[in-house]
Amino acid sequence: MDAFAISICKGLSTKTNWVKTGFISAIYFGGFQALMPVLGYLCGEVIQRYIKMVSRYMVLVLLCLIGINMIWETLKGEEKEADAALTPAVMLPAAIATSIDAFAVGITLAALNAPLLSSAGLIGITTFFISMAGVGIGYCFGSKLEKQAGILGGAILILMGLKSFF
Repeated sequence: MDAFAISICKGLSTKTNWVKTGFISAIYFGGFQALMPVLGYLCGEVIQRYIKMVSRYMVLVLLCLIGINMIWETLKGEEKEADAALTPAVMLPAAIATSIDAFAVGITLAALNAPLLSSAGLIGITTFFISMAGVGIGYCFGSKLEKQAGILGGAILILMGLKSFF
């Protein structure tokens, strides 16, 4: 759901070619949602307690920074090209923030002796399609809301960060 919400925000700020934005967002979010359970599975319980201690803070900081930046750029009136919003510097923090909990899922998969590759693949594919849909939905509303879309998208990201922290 976090990846879906951020994808909606991406769609809100997309002016043209929402399919490209959706595909790139879906690759990042789906890829990290598939990768993190694998890493959790491989790392096991050794790292779990350290990740749990800092994960709330990481998600809060990353989502709030992305949200504040989105609002700031909207209020400044800067038109950021869609390609710039899809750079690794922008997408990696968002993908990591939304997939930290998937790391713990990997630890659980190991404890349950569940099939890792099929589980991680299903998680990744589901997130891919949900993210693609989120960008499409955001694009539909963003074209109607125009400037307010950037502020709304930034506010949603900040609220998601606060929700995950508290």
